[in-house]
Amino acid sequence: MTAVDPGRDVTYHRFRFPADLHLGTADGLAGGPDGLVLAAPADRVEHTDPHSGDTAGYDAATWTSPVVPVDFAVAELVPSWTADAPPGCWLRVELRGWAGGVATTGWYDLGRWAADETTIHRSSVPGQADEAARVAADTLRVTGATVTGWQARITLLRRPDAPAGPVLRTLGVVASAGDTPGPPATRTGAPGAADGGPTTAPAPVDGTPGHALGRVLDVPRYAQRLHAGGETRWGGGGDSWCSPTCVSMVLDYWGAGPTPDRYAWVTPPGPRPVVVHAARHCYDHAYSGAGNWAFNAAYAGLHGVDAFVTRLRSLAEAERFVAVGIPLIVSAAFQRGQVPGLDYDTRGHLIVLVGFTADGDPVLNDPYAPDDEGVRRTVPRAAFEAAWQRGSGGVVYVVRPESVPLPPAPAQANW
Repeated sequence: MTAVDPGRDVTYHRFRFPADLHLGTADGLAGGPDGLVLAAPADRVEHTDPHSGDTAGYDAATWTSPVVPVDFAVAELVPSWTADAPPGCWLRVELRGWAGGVATTGWYDLGRWAADETTIHRSSVPGQADEAARVAADTLRVTGATVTGWQARITLLRRPDAPAGPVLRTLGVVASAGDTPGPPATRTGAPGAADGGPTTAPAPVDGTPGHALGRVLDVPRYAQRLHAGGETRWGGGGDSWCSPTCVSMVLDYWGAGPTPDRYAWVTPPGPRPVVVHAARHCYDHAYSGAGNWAFNAAYAGLHGVDAFVTRLRSLAEAERFVAVGIPLIVSAAFQRGQVPGLDYDTRGHLIVLVGFTADGDPVLNDPYAPDDEGVRRTVPRAAFEAAWQRGSGGVVYVVRPESVPLPPAPAQANW
């Protein structure tokens, strides 16, 4: 694997509610104490869940963002959000591209999300492709349009008899430049399975180590492979559960993981039922995997923490998070021998970056291990940075309590 110059055009913009309600156009939504809520529904829609065949009617209302300009040609857009969707409720997230003061793409559906499966089966929406762009699960890939800005539209839906309504707390989008890769295979998060992340064209930034040298965060170590041969629903079982296993590690690092009563349904409980619970609640029923980036962030956000997906340009940027005590969940791809210490092939794998040695080498909690003791690994900096940047364009999940400040963002802000 060749070394990369781990920098490029990347911006992240987020709306927080209810504070940012006035920045966009609300149709039937209002600001509540914790976010956007259904006030006077603007529409009544019938929806048939393609994964169950069940049809139900819902009150619906929308919030449409202003156009968010960026100062480069966009290749990809990845949304993420935090929300509550009690039984009888769900939400839909859509994106479109803009340039020169006009919309240059249509609206694309980037996810139909529910907190559990009692209302709908959460899923991405396959089969969306035209001459302008296409949807690859959780990512909008620009193929023929010129896009120098984006707009989001989110719809909250609630059955009329639901005892409580949905609440939208945050909605963010990371925009990145670069080459658009070929179509991904199904992303499951298992070594050997495609992550679906892009290979992006880098632009120079400072990748010099130094912000967090010698700091290693005490993130618990969870091995996904403990679940191999056990529960096989929700993506095939433990060998494919790297993403929910990483989210479980980070939630427990913050003391924010679900309480045992939440995962008491897991029977038999197996080695770590909280990971089975996470896999079920991150699962994308359209592509049959638990590695949907936005769904993993949304699951984390159900636990009283802030969570979002973005792209970082280098491990130097990642060090800024570790320096303030925030571990990162990173998406990488590599072949055996390219990253010494990670001796397997993967077209897409999630790993927790927990720190750095005094020499600047990354310290990882890699869930693809036979037991918890084998999770902690130290790898060469340049090789791992290349696997992360080339594999997913630097994708990370940022999960942290609101009381823990983010590090200062760079001039072209990507968090």
